[in-house]
Amino acid sequence: MSNRHLFRLAAASAALLIATSLSAAEPAASGPKSKPAAAASAKKAPGKVTFRDAPSAEKPADRARRLKRECKGRPNAGMCLGHAS
Repeated sequence: MSNRHLFRLAAASAALLIATSLSAAEPAASGPKSKPAAAASAKKAPGKVTFRDAPSAEKPADRARRLKRECKGRPNAGMCLGHAS
């Protein structure tokens, strides 16, 4: 083996050794920072969600009248489905 091959082998071995030592040290460093399982499961469940219409929202009857007016002579597809005449 030439010196070039020995140098590459030594560099690869050193890189492998460093990567192994860093990956082994990582879980030990982040272990104490994580929360216990009991504390994570004790979170309060979200309450009931209520959706409110905006004051400017159109009423269903107004929407039906608008679609019937806007969809005259148009194909019966998309928003005009059931409103085209």
